[in-house]
Parts: sequence; C-alpha cells; structure tokens
Amino acid sequence: MRFNQILAVCFLLMACLATAEDKPAAKKAGSSDAAYTAKALSASPAGVKEGAGVVRLAEDGTMQTLRESKNGFNCMVLMNNMMCADANSMAFFGAAMKKENPPDKLGLAYMLRGDQGASNTDPSATKKTADNHWVVTGPHIMIVGAGVKDLGLPDSPDADPTKPYIMWAGTPYAHAMIPVGGGAMHSMSSMKSEAKGEMKDMDAMKCGKK
Repeated sequence: MRFNQILAVCFLLMACLATAEDKPAAKKAGSSDAAYTAKALSASPAGVKEGAGVVRLAEDGTMQTLRESKNGFNCMVLMNNMMCADANSMAFFGAAMKKENPPDKLGLAYMLRGDQGASNTDPSATKKTADNHWVVTGPHIMIVGAGVKDLGLPDSPDADPTKPYIMWAGTPYAHAMIPVGGGAMHSMSSMKSEAKGEMKDMDAMKCGKK
C-alpha cells in the first residue's frame, strides 16, 4: 500500500472513530494484538506513545480499538506502514482523498518508521511514474494546516527527503514533511538529551585545551 492509499484508509479510520461510541478493546487480547500494538506505537515518539490509542481495521471493515487514546493520537499499521495521527491531521488527509477543502487547523502526524513513497505533485497518485516526482521519505513528522505554507520550506517537485520540504506544494493539501533521525526509537526528548550531551563534550574539550 502506497502513502496515498494509506491516507484513504486513514479517512476510513477517522470516520469510524467519529461514529463509534469508543468501542472497548477485546477483553482478552492475544499475542497478535500485543505485537500489533507494539508495531503501531513504534511510529510515534515516547512522549506520544504513552497516551496514544491503537486502532486496527478488521477484515470485515469494522474498527477495533485495542487501546483507548488519552492524548488525541491514534496509531495504526496499514500494510506495514506505521502512523500515529491526531484528529486534525486525519481530517486534513481525509479531505485530500475526497478532494474537498481541508480544514484550516494545525495537525500533526508521526511516521517515525518512514513511508513507502508518494507522488510529490499528484495527491491522488498510487504508484510511481516517469513524471510524477515520486519521493520516499524516511522517519518523519507531518504538519498540516494553512500555516505551513509560510514556513519557507523548499517546495520543489523534486524534493530532497533528507531535509524538511513542502509536499503537494501549490495544492490545497500542501503540508510540511519534517525528517527526523533515529527511526522508531527517536523522540524530541532524546534530541534534547543528545544536544545537551554534545554541548557538555564540547565544553570538556575546551577546558582540556586551556
């Protein structure tokens, strides 16, 4: 399943979550549920993972809630793609799939395991072609909302996925793609810890030179 297909399923998930009365998880979750939960949560940083819900689309099309969300994020696995998204980002991508005007609300989604690629010029494309500027992005965060257009990020069709860029520039569905390092184990807190550690090392080196 490609990135755009993931968005279509995300919209379905959003609709199910909006209409369902928070159906409880199964009383006895098997080992497969535990494995799925761990895999789904691997898309998010530690701070989000703690309170994120976990949902799964069953074979019969119904929505299963394996873990209730306490922070507004829900994580899922879709054909080996892991994503954790808040309600605003789900609504944004749902509008993209329906070709409707997206809500002008800030939204955030994590894909810290990366994606399988998407056209950077055609939001509805499902596979790579010779001219649709296919781009595969590693671990990243997606920020949606009209404000991202003013961030000054590169918006070239031939994006460099190792640096922040605007996907689908020039369309109502433009959003920021922010690559991050460290994959599934990465978190903003770990970034701060690493930065502090590097600063201490630099200070120690300076002291040693005196």
